[in-house]
Amino acid sequence: MNWEPVIGLEIHIHLKTRTKMFCRCEVAYFEPENSLTCPVCLAHPGSLPVPNAKAIEWTIKLGLALDCEIAERAIFHRKNYFYPDNPKGYQISQYDEPLCRNGRLAVPGPDGDAEIGIVRAHLEEDAAKNVHVGGVEGRIGGATATLVDFNRAGAPLVEIVTQPDLRSADQARRFLQLLRQTIVELGISDAEMEKGSLRVDVNVSVRPEGSSELRTRTEMKNLNSFGFAARAIAREVERQIAVYEAGGEVEQETLHFDPGAESAPPLRSKEEAQDYRYFPEPDLVPVEPPRELVERLRAEVPESPATRIRRIAAELDHATAEELVTSGRDRLYERVSGDRRGVANVLMNQFAATGVDPNAVDPEELGKLIEARSRIPRDKFTEALAASGDAGFSAEPYLGDGLVADTGELEPIVEKILAANPGQVEAYRGGKEGLLGFFVGQVMKETQGKADPKVVNELLRQKLS
Repeated sequence: MNWEPVIGLEIHIHLKTRTKMFCRCEVAYFEPENSLTCPVCLAHPGSLPVPNAKAIEWTIKLGLALDCEIAERAIFHRKNYFYPDNPKGYQISQYDEPLCRNGRLAVPGPDGDAEIGIVRAHLEEDAAKNVHVGGVEGRIGGATATLVDFNRAGAPLVEIVTQPDLRSADQARRFLQLLRQTIVELGISDAEMEKGSLRVDVNVSVRPEGSSELRTRTEMKNLNSFGFAARAIAREVERQIAVYEAGGEVEQETLHFDPGAESAPPLRSKEEAQDYRYFPEPDLVPVEPPRELVERLRAEVPESPATRIRRIAAELDHATAEELVTSGRDRLYERVSGDRRGVANVLMNQFAATGVDPNAVDPEELGKLIEARSRIPRDKFTEALAASGDAGFSAEPYLGDGLVADTGELEPIVEKILAANPGQVEAYRGGKEGLLGFFVGQVMKETQGKADPKVVNELLRQKLS
């Protein structure tokens, strides 16, 4: 039997507002434990929440970028559960009347687009951070104690829930990369998995290919990179197929993925909505976004990453276009003139290695640099790329800097290299034309990288003909 994965995602995004969702404590990372707290986020008796208006606006903006319907009236709910990271005994969240619902995000592929449905994007407050002590790499498995840091408690968090429309681990990875790029370009979050400002939970089930049934699913947590998410999904798909083919049944449970051990031990039985006993938050009035606010935010939404991938793929290829867009270098690519493949290759290789902010680069000066790269020694070209983001950068000092292009000076060196390698000369003349690169390399080594590669190529071809 052929099996088909059925994958849905729950993505949590920290909004980079100055203050928390329902109080005025600062939102910051890596501060001393429990230093960013107040009676509201610690749930002291008598304290009352006040919503963060900027967080509400940014959630609407994200919903518009995901082609969601924006609610005329949204309600905050209490999601009840008891856990050390939840000082109130409930989380202020949204349930059946969220700010954004019924959206979609296109994931372009080499064989066409896949449209992934968005069930909702709702706003809530984050829980505190549990710090597990005594386990391996700070994980809960094997820990001897758990401490709680309340700095994160109450930070504004958007949860995006997808339809179970994803059909492979690779498609899920590409969806997450596109979603992250969308969020970053909106300016509402850094969306850094390593820092915890973007967190992903994955729901996975499998079914016979061609079937429309939804079988028992498992949820995987602790996925802190796109690569780990893809590996965890692939492993869980394989596990569930093996269970069914052995005549067993998959149990609904929450798993904790351990990338080091390539395992996902169960944490607990998977909760359902009724387990949380949702009811409307009595201390907050409904949110009713004015239409003029929604339209103003709609005008601020930039062109989608998916649209840009399609446009660039038409002149390059899908893989390169996707890499340019999800790395944030595509806008610079489109502003730099010159050979399109050459520009793309430099941006995705030598330029990427410099770590220079693409937004800080003058595209005209970078274009001059890339056009002249064959005439610039490699170390000088790398140096120029690293400086290309500096204010007032000019390519002029690097163009042809130190290159030897005089054939009279290079010809004796070429003849010396050919005379020292008679076997390679004979092999080249026998049809192994790939050896030309070997000879060019020898000349460049002899001249300490200062020979003009174009002139060297021409001289070698003349001498070897």
